[in-house]
Amino acid sequence: MKNIVLSAVFLFMSAIVTAQGAFDKFENNESVASVIVSKKMFEMMSKVKADAKDKEAQQFMNVIKKLDNLKVFMTSNAKTANDMKATVSSYLKSNPLEELMRMNDSGRQVKIYVKSGANENIIKELLMYIEDPTSKDKQAIVMSLTGTFYLDEISSITEKLNLPGGNELKKAAKK
Repeated sequence: MKNIVLSAVFLFMSAIVTAQGAFDKFENNESVASVIVSKKMFEMMSKVKADAKDKEAQQFMNVIKKLDNLKVFMTSNAKTANDMKATVSSYLKSNPLEELMRMNDSGRQVKIYVKSGANENIIKELLMYIEDPTSKDKQAIVMSLTGTFYLDEISSITEKLNLPGGNELKKAAKK
């Protein structure tokens, strides 16, 4: 019995480590631009004093406290874009994320997936994949965000930080 419990714990921990590192292979790829923000950075950002009268700044600081990790990977390399697409596909097969939204805008395809928290309005993980196979360079973007937050809160952050996909998240939040 003890061996069964240990095996189950080991498998569970392996799944967590795999999920956290699924996209890390793109971080040091020369054909990929990346932005990685850790929980520590979010904690430091949330301690910055904001003007108490500026409600928008206060709201931003409150959302920052809820985030654990942000990873954004962007490429214009066709081979790397195909690898990103395959990695997203593989990640979705091994992780229980629900498709929130799918868009096609003049060939630009956007897919947003979420893992809900305590209730369906709370999000624990958001994964967004954007590809433009019709562009000259076959652009692709992967954004992974973890924490405990609401979708409408994240759309405001991506907009303020000027991250790709902010408009798509804003549309998804309205639905």
